[in-house]
Formats: sequence, structure tokens, C-alpha cells
Amino acid sequence: MAGDQRDPLRITAVWPGQPYPRGAHWDGQGVNFALFSEHAESVELCIFDRDAPVERQRIPVREHTNQIWHCYLPEARPGMLYGYRVHGPYDPANGHRFNRNKLLVDPYARCIVGALRWDDSLFGYTIGHPDGDLSFDTRDSAPFVPRSKVIDTAFSWGDDTAPNIPRQDMVVYELHVRGFTMRHPDVPPALRGTYAGLATAPVIDYLKRLGVTTIELLPVHAFIDDRRLVEAGMRNYWGYNSLGYFAPEARFSASGKVAEFKTMVRTLHSAGIEVILDVVYNHTAEGNETGPTLLFRGVDNASYYRLVREDPRRYEDFTGCGNTLNMMHPRVVQMLMDSLRYWVTEMHVDGFRFDLASALARELHAVDRLGSFFDTLAQDPVLSRVKLIAEPWDLGDGGYQVGNFPVGWAEWNDKYRDTMRAFWKGDGGRIGDFAMRLTGSSDLYNRSGRQPHASVNFVTAHDGFTLADLVSYNDKHNEANGEDNRDGNDHNLSWNCGVEGPSDDPAIRALRLRQMRNFIATLMLSQGVPMLTAGDEIARTQRGNNNAYCQDNETSWLDWLLDDERRELLAFTQRVIALRRAHPVFRRRDFFQGRPLYGSDVKDIHWYKPSGAEMEQSDWERDHARALGVFIVGAALQERDAQGRTVVDDDFLVLFNASDTAQRFRVPRDGGEFHWHVLLDTARDAGLREQGTLRVGGAYALASRALAVLCLRSAPKR
Repeated sequence: MAGDQRDPLRITAVWPGQPYPRGAHWDGQGVNFALFSEHAESVELCIFDRDAPVERQRIPVREHTNQIWHCYLPEARPGMLYGYRVHGPYDPANGHRFNRNKLLVDPYARCIVGALRWDDSLFGYTIGHPDGDLSFDTRDSAPFVPRSKVIDTAFSWGDDTAPNIPRQDMVVYELHVRGFTMRHPDVPPALRGTYAGLATAPVIDYLKRLGVTTIELLPVHAFIDDRRLVEAGMRNYWGYNSLGYFAPEARFSASGKVAEFKTMVRTLHSAGIEVILDVVYNHTAEGNETGPTLLFRGVDNASYYRLVREDPRRYEDFTGCGNTLNMMHPRVVQMLMDSLRYWVTEMHVDGFRFDLASALARELHAVDRLGSFFDTLAQDPVLSRVKLIAEPWDLGDGGYQVGNFPVGWAEWNDKYRDTMRAFWKGDGGRIGDFAMRLTGSSDLYNRSGRQPHASVNFVTAHDGFTLADLVSYNDKHNEANGEDNRDGNDHNLSWNCGVEGPSDDPAIRALRLRQMRNFIATLMLSQGVPMLTAGDEIARTQRGNNNAYCQDNETSWLDWLLDDERRELLAFTQRVIALRRAHPVFRRRDFFQGRPLYGSDVKDIHWYKPSGAEMEQSDWERDHARALGVFIVGAALQERDAQGRTVVDDDFLVLFNASDTAQRFRVPRDGGEFHWHVLLDTARDAGLREQGTLRVGGAYALASRALAVLCLRSAPKR
């Protein structure tokens, strides 16, 4: 980076500086440093030479304003490497774990360089001591801790403009920065697995041809590899182990510069593609009371973390990762808001998906739907305008909050996932729930005044089976993770189509491909926001591993060498996404009413039995029912476009048959001079082209475990 400070420089001038903004900020003449610590007794700013194991200089930070320690170094420049040592009581029984012997990363660091090297000196207590974490360790951790780095945030954004995709028009694509391009033959080797790799022409072209509007990146905040994984020769691949909330993860950078991330965003925006970040603000990489002292624990443990009120030595753990950030402390809320705002204003991202978001809403022990964090977001002039998506649960009591997040939020809808898996698996008694999820889950979102796009629909995600494995394995196979197959979810609602794992049987392979087409088509034809997991469109497999969080290898990386079956599935996915994007009836802004609309005798939706009769209440309750049709009336949209014109679409009939026998569907008779055009059938020629026409009032033979889409159009002239 131009202007980086490379030569050793002895700091001789220390000015008072300002308490805000927090972190290290280069103003063109010098650098202001500001660190929050409510309970610290003193703070030292440590300056490092490049690659030096210990600091060259320690600078006492003497100014202290409203619990912010600050100073200004007029001689400092971008490129300076630094860290902190914070002095205070080591009193775990009362929640304090200060240890001046431990070098700390700046919680507001915009760039973090160097990998954490695991060593016992990283811990504030002496491992193996009979007093456990009540003991005090005096070893210096500096040789093993990453450095914070001062950067110049200037960047030429040019005419960059956020795509601002309307929420109902989004097609989300969840991907991993590294895994997506590591094996891509058309990405230069030096750029594979990096931000720059995602910005290459072959990748952009692929995303555009696929038809997705928005990519959701697995965590890119700086994170570390767990000690257990490192010692076992593995890595934390997914990245849900945050070390800093302002710095992009360095292992994904080809250049080592923060500007590389910005260039990636600018390039994706120029192609009309949004960028959403999966963010982990619920816990940090420091773990529970036996974890290392890397940043928050040493800066001010009692302020940053949720501690057990009756025993502050222990941590409240609503995340399953050992700790929970203290969202009841205003400075912690401020840090998260500053982080989010930084990624929007400085990095130009378009939104966020919040991991274990219920943990952010907890006030004392309960989950408060309108907690202080959500109130703060709602009134923020920057953040209230971006896409906000919740993973609406955590691991604490009452943490499952699907449907309960505030207006303006979307949610990962796991009820959709489980229902669609069970339906296409062939489980009985599911058609009522299937219909509810297909039409946007109004039972979850309509009562609070939200719209269908509040539901982020998905069949698979990074956590769990891939789509190919969902139809190939009945059981998880996680032995490679080194936990004797104990990790990962046992409730997968998967079906292997008759054989566990890979098969050369043509019938089994054909059935698996059909099931994958069924899932993808259902997802794209459902109301709400569809989310496709990267690689599902090309039948990516993890060989039955449903918890590949530590598999930074070919288990997780996309294989881009496609055979005929995988090319066929990709072409099908492109076509069904295009169908969704071409027809607003599949991406409505409002829920179906299911009754004649005001000023009309036309209902917006009809449900049919295979016999052609409309569904009655008793039909929804039949356990053996596994087939139904839905007639969506395009003329009943009652929506207007950006120019105020009434939106009118075609009428569609979508037929579903999850049974193991073929079904003859009698199609509706009310059609006049129209015929049904068969646009897609997952059992016929992979649904890659129109299958011809069908007269109104005729019958359509739908194979077992298949889906068909019919469109009502003018009858062909003879």
C-alpha cells in the first residue's frame, strides 16, 4: 500500500488525541489511537517493527475521556504495526482478567496481519496450574499474536452504485470466498481462493449466467483457527471464530491489502450483483473462561462479555462457542454499530446475515424481540436501509425465534427447509405445511405486518448436507472431522434413493437428479427470497459430511470439471431461475388472499387435487396425500411497477407429485380460447425445454416424484 511505513521509527512525540473515532485513524498527518476500557488502570500502545517478535517501543496512553484511552502520534504513518497491553486487576472471581503480559489486538483494527501461532503463553492463566484460570501467567504472548496495522482507507470508488435489488426480486447465492475458486480452472492460480479471484471475469460471467442477484459470503471478518484443529492438521474453514469485526480476513487476500476487498465489491456491483456478509457478532474466538487472552478479554472482560451474574468467573453461553458478547453494554452495541456502518460506508457492502441473531436480542436471560440492538439498527440512517437477515435462533432457552424478528428484517426459514425436505422425501401428512411454505409462510410473517420476502427460503446451507448429498445419504459421514462422527446434525430429513453414497446404477442416478431438480424448482417457484448454496446447481458433494467446518480441502471446494449430468443440472437451474425472474407471480410483494379480491370475483390462488376438484379442508388433513396442484392467477397480482403501471402476469398451474406412483392431473376447465403450455417437467428431458401444449380441461400425466409447470396462453392457430 502506498505510504506504508517500512523503516524503523522511534516515536518521540505523543499528543493527547481524541476519544473518537475508536481504533487507529490516519488523518493525512498522523494517527489517532482510541481504545475503550471501563475498568483498566492504565494502557500501553505497543509499536512493532516488521516481523519483530516483540515490540520496539511501548507508549503510555495517558489521556482518558469517558472510559476511552486515547493519544495522537504525529510521526505515525499507514503501515505501522501495533497492539495494546492493558493493565488492571486479574480477578476472575469478579469478572476481571487483565494481564499486562498479553499483547492484545485492537478491537477496532482495520487490518490484522500475521497468523495466530498457538502457544501456552496466549492464556492469561497458567495451563496446568492447580488453581486453574484463577492463576496468573507472566509469560509474554507478543511473539505469537497477530499485529494490528494502521491503514490509509482512501480508495477510488469511481461511480460505484449499490444495485439495490428489490427484496422480492433477490436470488441469494451463499458461497465461501476460498472454496468457490480454489479449483476453478479459468481463475489464475495466484488469485484462486481470494477476493480478487471472485472479481475475475470467468466468475462474474458464471454468476450472471446462473441468474443470481446477491451473493452472501461466509464470514470474512478476521478469524483464527481453533487450537484443536491446528494440532490435528486442520483449519477453521467456515470462519465462525471472529478475531476482529473491522478487518477482512487476510487468508482470502492475494495482495495483502484491504483495497482488494473493495475492488471485489466494486466489480460485483458493476455487474449488478449485491454483496451480503455473514457476520458473527454473537461470540468471539476467545472462547470460555479457559480460552486465550487475545483482545476483548484482556481489554475489558467484564464489559465485553456476558458473565454469569452469580459467578462472574463464568460466561453466559447462548452460542455453543463458550461466550456471548454483552449486548447490554452501550459501548459493545456501539462497537457493533460502528463495525456494520464501516462495512457499508467504507467497504460498500449491501447487507448482512447475522449468525445466531437471537443472542443479539437477549436482555438479561430472555430474548427481547425489540432489544436495544434492534432498536438502534432501526433508527440508524445508514443501516436501516441495507438488507438485514437473521439466523433467528441461538442455543439458549427461548432462543428459537423464527417469525419473531422486527419489521424490516428477513429470516432464514428453517421451517421451509424441513418441510420441503420431508415432502420430497415422501413423508405423509405434509401437504398443508408444504402449501404454507410454498406461498411465503404467512403464518410466520403476515401477523406482524411483514411481507413474503421476510422469508429466506432454503433447502440447504453451508451447515448440513449439500443438495447432492441430501439425495445420496441417509446418515452423516463426518469421520474426517476427527470427532468419531459425533458432530453434525442427526436430523437431516434426507433420503438416499435406495443406496447409501455413490452409485453406478442408472436408475438411482436418474432419480437423484430428478430429486435435485425438484428441490431447485420448488425453491425458485416459492414466494419469499430463495437462497441457493454454491455448488448445488452442479451437484457438489462433501461425501456425506454434513459439518465440513474444518475441511479446507477438496471436500469443501467446488469441483468445476463437469460431466454431462452436472451440466444438465446447471442448465436446469439457470432456466428455472430465469423463469422466476421473468414472472412476478413467483415473487409477489404481498401474501395471497385465497379469496375474491376487492372489485373482482377472481381469487388469486386455487389449490387442486389430482382429480381437478378444488381442495377442501378435509383434503389438507389426509396423511396419505402427496400430490397437489396450485393455480396462480397472474391477473390478480394487484401490484404496480416503479412507473405506477398495473402489473399483470400469465396464469400458472404448478403440479407436485411426491408419491412413488405416477398421477394424472385434470387441469382446470375455465380457459376459453387458451391452452396450457408445459414449460417444465422435472421428469421429462430434464425440463430443459417446453414440452408442448395441453388443452384446457385435459389431463396431464405426471411421473412419480416430479414437478411440472404449465402456463395458460392463447391456443395455437391451426
